[in-house]
Amino acid sequence: MDELLRQVTAEDLEAIEIGAAILGTGGGGNPYIGKLRCREELRKGHQINIIPLHELSDDAWVVSLGGIGAPVVGVEKIEQGEECLRALYALEKETGNKIDAVISSEIGGANAMEPMLTGAQAGIPVVDGDGMGRAFPEMQMCTWSIYGHKSTPSAMADEKGSIIIIRDTTSEIALERFARATVVEMGAAGAIALAPMRGSFVKRYAIPNTITQALQLGRSVLESQINNSDPINTVLEKEDGQLVMTGKIIDLERHLKGGFAVGHVNVEGFGDFRGKLGEIYLQNEFLVFKLDGEVRACVPDLIVVLEADTGLPITTEMLRYGQRVAVLALPCHDLLRSEEALEVIGPAAFGYPEITYTPLVRNSSREGN
Repeated sequence: MDELLRQVTAEDLEAIEIGAAILGTGGGGNPYIGKLRCREELRKGHQINIIPLHELSDDAWVVSLGGIGAPVVGVEKIEQGEECLRALYALEKETGNKIDAVISSEIGGANAMEPMLTGAQAGIPVVDGDGMGRAFPEMQMCTWSIYGHKSTPSAMADEKGSIIIIRDTTSEIALERFARATVVEMGAAGAIALAPMRGSFVKRYAIPNTITQALQLGRSVLESQINNSDPINTVLEKEDGQLVMTGKIIDLERHLKGGFAVGHVNVEGFGDFRGKLGEIYLQNEFLVFKLDGEVRACVPDLIVVLEADTGLPITTEMLRYGQRVAVLALPCHDLLRSEEALEVIGPAAFGYPEITYTPLVRNSSREGN
């Protein structure tokens, strides 16, 4: 990892938008809207300060927050802009703890931007890390929950000013169910802030340096476009990934179910994949990729869909019939590969018990990065 990011500029946001969308595996919300909102905060004179994990005090109170709902809704239902901030302040009032920093629940998509927006508004730093190293559709799929944090009390907010406090639940999955039912009533899009965590816990269980990772990944794509080099290969080299398909979208089914965008995509191969059929199954994010009926990649590893010509990421809500795409498989962080993690974010947890997770191979130099 190159030099860590300390303060986000408007130029940085352009690259983070691309990198976060790539790491979002199709989900996390539209990062373009998040970028515009963060840029507006910078224009107001606010700062987006980033703190590396190792500089966090063990006694610091850190809150994980972000948007909740179906990404496809966020394209038409624009947020008011202070939903996460109101949820953060409601959590401070509920717990009596002054929050020292915020961190993203997921680095993917718009949820990479939400803590930056909230940190700028509240005047507190954003931790360079997140709870997923990608995006997942449900909250118990965060490393915080997987490794023992109790996420209640939690605070939810909508664009109209409503605040909902969930004080206690029997499990992390129960919190997800209650929050999901609530966000449906909010119009399938809202914000949530989870119970504060101590800095010592965050330093142990956060996926490290993912804001910096998104920035550098986005920069590499932009530079490849300027240099007329292959942006697909750029991403593969940067993330130790594999190209598993190039083709054209020939069928797309996507609908809202229980606050999620669910469905599948069929891709007809071209180039080296001519005559082959790819299938991608999604629930907000891309979960499973099959080539001619054989599983080639699945959660928790990252399945990424890029425009074949530009290398720019395509989120699930932006998929269209006829798009020419490249499908990439990228290895996930070690924290997502433990037995505890696979019980929550392995293929069986998404309704694919017949699929056995086989970790993607990566370079030894990046193990545990």
